[in-house]
Amino acid sequence: MVETGGFHVDIGFELNEEQLQVQKWVHDFAEKSMRPVAAEYDETEEFPWPVVEEAADIGLYSFDFLANTWADETGVMLPVVMEELCWGDAGIALAIMGSTLAVAGIVANGTSEQVGEWVPQCYGDPKNLKLGAFAVSEPDAGSDVGSLRTRAVYDEATDEWVINGTKTWITNGGIANTHVVVASVEPELGSRGQASFVVPEGTPGISQGAKFHKLGIRASHTAEVILSECRVPGRCLLGGKDKLDERLARAREGKSSGRQAALATFESTRPGVGAQAVGIARAAYEYALDYAKQRKQFGRAIIENQAISFKLAEMRMNIDAARLLVWRAAWMGRNKKTFEAGEGSMSKLFGSETAIRVTEQAIQILGGAGFVKDHPVERWYRDSKIFTIFEGTSEIQHLVVARAISGMRLQ
Repeated sequence: MVETGGFHVDIGFELNEEQLQVQKWVHDFAEKSMRPVAAEYDETEEFPWPVVEEAADIGLYSFDFLANTWADETGVMLPVVMEELCWGDAGIALAIMGSTLAVAGIVANGTSEQVGEWVPQCYGDPKNLKLGAFAVSEPDAGSDVGSLRTRAVYDEATDEWVINGTKTWITNGGIANTHVVVASVEPELGSRGQASFVVPEGTPGISQGAKFHKLGIRASHTAEVILSECRVPGRCLLGGKDKLDERLARAREGKSSGRQAALATFESTRPGVGAQAVGIARAAYEYALDYAKQRKQFGRAIIENQAISFKLAEMRMNIDAARLLVWRAAWMGRNKKTFEAGEGSMSKLFGSETAIRVTEQAIQILGGAGFVKDHPVERWYRDSKIFTIFEGTSEIQHLVVARAISGMRLQ
């Protein structure tokens, strides 16, 4: 209990009993079901269906579990889960958690009726597993989401939206049962003229393009999504047409049109990405620490050398700092606190950069052994890089924070 200005404020950094139980449950799954097959899926680049099916069987891959973790009033439960999964393996973790991006897109932009209809279809059930995908990025529009070329045109005669365009770098792209697609409805309005659409399973006109062969997170399926005269019913416009028309009218008049469709999703997911990066960093740190205690050179364990012990101390310090930034941002988001200094972006930025530094130092501590596949640190190093790129590059996160603290529209 801290007393400040006459007010009593409870401050604590310990997980409660329920959070600890969930943490152990997910950690045990990561240790027993993910780590033993991580190298295999990294090598084959196949989607880890058996692991996702096992996660569904125990209730880990389900909307109910996601809803229960999100209901945690501290906001910390979901980052705890994501950290443990990525401690197991980042690629398999993203295969398990990839559908949450589609869910976030539906929840951020849809009506309660749409949430109830479409979110369960991103998961299915253990006997009929389904996947969701969130499609924003395009060949010429990555960080610049305001330049999307995918176009959605309303056909009033049939009450359908006709979508044409190509999406790229899409997690679960093409293999998902439900795709959430962000498209431009009035290109002249830029990001203010965009909307999100659900493309249900079996819709003609949507297909998978090229599958990407990646540096890391190779168990996670990443591909192009091609939309050609793809028609979806009017009810698939998230938020509904009346709300869209009102938002577009405000935008045409130069008034605030509310949150942009893609950014509304990213705002709610960036602390989770930071937590994933922390999981990779922690895995590498723990492995390097154990190795340094066991590896002997010149008659003593290498951790007894200051050069090694100082590296490990800095690794642990940065991991703990990154986790605290993630937890703060997650708590702020859950309790609807304003990110006045870009705290969500801070957590993602510092977490992802920490993962790069820590995994690199883990390789350095192992020396030549760290450079070969006999040890997992080289895989963790490759996996870590994507976290400085997807859901907003490190450069974009710096820009978000700089704009927040300056109050200026910096470029």
